[in-house]
Amino acid sequence: CPSPAALRPANGTRLCALLYADNSPYYEQCCAGDALEVLPGADLPYLPRGWAARASSLVVGTRCELTVWSRRAKEGKTRRFAA
Repeated sequence: CPSPAALRPANGTRLCALLYADNSPYYEQCCAGDALEVLPGADLPYLPRGWAARASSLVVGTRCELTVWSRRAKEGKTRRFAA
């Protein structure tokens, strides 16, 4: 997985988080497959098509916090992730 300080896509802008579709019990194989980029300040009450219940690993950038909900439209239990 990339380090939290290294979250930058090809164009060089800063990312707040990367969510990955594939996971593995082996650390070197985590953070694989399709990736969903979350920009700083992004507010996503609904995940893009195909991402509901799909993210299996994530990396949160430095000076960022990612809050997720157990149900759609920001309902249910919440969990916060930081670098």
